[in-house]
Amino acid sequence: MSLPAHPGESHDCRRVGSILSLVGDKWTVLIVMLLREGPRRFNDIKRTVGGISQQMLTRTLKALERDGLAYRTVHPTVPPQVEYGLTALGHSLSQPVLELGEWAGDHVAEIETNRARYDIGAAERSRSAGTTLTSGAVEPAARRGAAPKSGLRAGSGR
Repeated sequence: MSLPAHPGESHDCRRVGSILSLVGDKWTVLIVMLLREGPRRFNDIKRTVGGISQQMLTRTLKALERDGLAYRTVHPTVPPQVEYGLTALGHSLSQPVLELGEWAGDHVAEIETNRARYDIGAAERSRSAGTTLTSGAVEPAARRGAAPKSGLRAGSGR
């Protein structure tokens, strides 16, 4: 499939976009890289993929299973043990995901340097324009300290 010159204009682009949003997710990348080595139990995946919540791990594994990229096996033990692995389709995804992960690892220092340089420049541009950056929003200097227009006092919650 060739993508059109203007992404988003084609039905196929939207369909591909929904798949890319899953396979491009950081948790999906880490889980696919891990499962590429072989099936793992849920808690083993959770321990190995640091920082993922149980809810996010469950959600990601269900999405991978739904798309046919992973399978789930319940072993009849007490308590039941659940194991996840990659299907043939999931294994076909694992090589490009591994390459993406390796690329990220190879370039993390350069990207962090670029982010820091950009953030310093953004702060300087903000100061020279008479604005401040607060929580990702730009607030004009004239409004700083002004009461909210809604008639609510700041921090009152009402």
